[in-house]
Amino acid sequence: MVRYIILQEVVVIFSFKLSDSFIDEYKNRAPQWGFTDAGGNALGELTFIRTYSRVKDDGTKEQWWETCARVINGMYSIQKDYCQAYKLEWNGHKAQASAQEAFDLMYNLKWTPPGRGLAQMGTPLIMEQRNAASLLNCAFVSTGDMERHDPGYPFAWTTEALMLGIGVGFDTLGAGKFDVHLPGKESETYVIPDTREGWAESIHRLVNSFLKADQPTVVFDYSQIRPYGSIIKTFGGTASGPEPLQKGHEQIREVLFENGGQKLSSKTITDIQNIIGTFVVAGNSRRSAQLALGDPGDEAFVNLKNHEVYPDRPWAYMSNNSVSVKVGGDYSSLIKNTTVNGEPGYIWLDTTRAYGRLIDPPDYKDSRVKGYNPCAEQPLESYEMCCLVTIHLNNIESQEEFHRALKYAYLYGKTVTLMTTPWEKTNAVMLRNRRIGLSTTGVAGFVDNHSLATYRDWADAGYKYVSQLDRTYSEWLGIRESIKKTTIKPEGSVSLLSGASPGTHYSPAGERFLRAVRFGDNDPIVAEAIAAGYTVEDDLYSANTKVVYFPIYAEVGRAEADVTIFEKIHLAAEAQKYWSDNGVSATISFDAKTEADHVATVLSMYEGQLKAVSFLPMGNEVYAQQPYTKISEEEYDNYVGKLRKIDMSVLYNNGVDAEVEKFCTTDVCEIPNR
Repeated sequence: MVRYIILQEVVVIFSFKLSDSFIDEYKNRAPQWGFTDAGGNALGELTFIRTYSRVKDDGTKEQWWETCARVINGMYSIQKDYCQAYKLEWNGHKAQASAQEAFDLMYNLKWTPPGRGLAQMGTPLIMEQRNAASLLNCAFVSTGDMERHDPGYPFAWTTEALMLGIGVGFDTLGAGKFDVHLPGKESETYVIPDTREGWAESIHRLVNSFLKADQPTVVFDYSQIRPYGSIIKTFGGTASGPEPLQKGHEQIREVLFENGGQKLSSKTITDIQNIIGTFVVAGNSRRSAQLALGDPGDEAFVNLKNHEVYPDRPWAYMSNNSVSVKVGGDYSSLIKNTTVNGEPGYIWLDTTRAYGRLIDPPDYKDSRVKGYNPCAEQPLESYEMCCLVTIHLNNIESQEEFHRALKYAYLYGKTVTLMTTPWEKTNAVMLRNRRIGLSTTGVAGFVDNHSLATYRDWADAGYKYVSQLDRTYSEWLGIRESIKKTTIKPEGSVSLLSGASPGTHYSPAGERFLRAVRFGDNDPIVAEAIAAGYTVEDDLYSANTKVVYFPIYAEVGRAEADVTIFEKIHLAAEAQKYWSDNGVSATISFDAKTEADHVATVLSMYEGQLKAVSFLPMGNEVYAQQPYTKISEEEYDNYVGKLRKIDMSVLYNNGVDAEVEKFCTTDVCEIPNR
């Protein structure tokens, strides 16, 4: 292997490197960022700087070409290292040509890794520590797998996964399996190491002290945890200090005490997992996303977000709550809650376990699936994780180019499966399944600009091409073919890079809108935005955070308010039928006044055609600082000439880590109860 030295420090190990002469051709090019606003600034570039551009050793931040080079060098180094470790054929000239095409298509935003891959691929955490966890988007853990000798393990696993930025789904099947005991008067002190593993172990010990009989009271020593604001060098971001963890411990003790002397309840399981999410998300640069999957007959679970029933659950916002239903089931008792607040969502595990794409006959490859990730597009076994990848359909110019982009997006996902995580239970599942999730964004715009028939043709042919690639590359690498390969994820910030409508969803606000983006108080973007004339406000929901409003004109066609509930859910079903052998992240927005009665109708119409779905009521009411606010042509024109270009060199030269948006897994923010 070759060590590349910068400023006398070893920053990363690459066994493969794109040629310098090739990279030089891109250094002075201007990427085609998405969503240029009324001031001539591209929201795509600002999103890149804020969320994905890493700080280098010299204190500046990566340019786009540098991020692309880091990703591609890391991707092909992993392949080369694997081939050399197992004495498989590696052709350096062929790899260089392949990597150059992969780089060009990524640079031009035809395909990209997920946000996690943009931020982490090629970093020391991946290349030196060989920890794949930070590249993985999503996970699921079943509490039905809680073991008598160690019932706290699923909660500890959730903690560590969330701290690595992985969204975690969980179920409540552990309810009723354990008695909740009150710890004894004797105490046992645990000095918490200043590591992710240390935080996770503290939850492990705390939960076990209540779910195992005759246990001492656990006392925590927080003295080794680094103070608030300290730099986290390996993963990035800043430390939150011990206070969020300490508060989380107190809250978990409280909910377990309330359940004391009884069987472990679904509410307590969800409370513990949600509380874990709150202290993870408190560490500014981390995100925390969860899905709770319960029984539709469990009234307590169904009402967990009903403030009238449970007024004292301040952590309720942390998870999207869904119920596990069967095709042909009775949804009548659930519809009212769904039409009022959008929850619960619906997951059909029977369809999930039987089918890949719904155009194909049942194959039962996923018969061991237990649930879904937080965005409900990836069916997963317990302790399984998955890597997602994105094709930007809005930038694809031909079906031939679509297939070229698919090749490298697929290859990125397959490459990640060559690595392992810190968890043996997880590796056992992932190395068996090799699951990836190759997603497309801009689907709604593609259908509007072409046709649904064209989408079906591209999706079906593209899926068959990916399947062919998987057979070829799996044979070369001597590993199993991936159990599932395609998906539709919600996309979120990644779609902003290219200016796409996210996933299968229509533009939230049509052609002209104000896009509210959150930044940390200390982010240099804030000062530059103020100087350029942008509206900047204190965030009403998060401390030490500013909200900047960008007026956007986007040629994206219809807004979601212009599309009926029937057309939205039909497009999701088409994607599930012709493209995705995993699932489709489908949040079906509907007019709360005119379409609420149709929710039950579309559920009955499309059960068996989808694997999961959730709903989002839309009304005339608005809340402060929402992500998208529709504006008129006149309002947009009023911004033109009043806003100035932001000096991007200032942002690239000031290496302050930006904060990601909290509580967001898509472009729809969940606002915490106040």
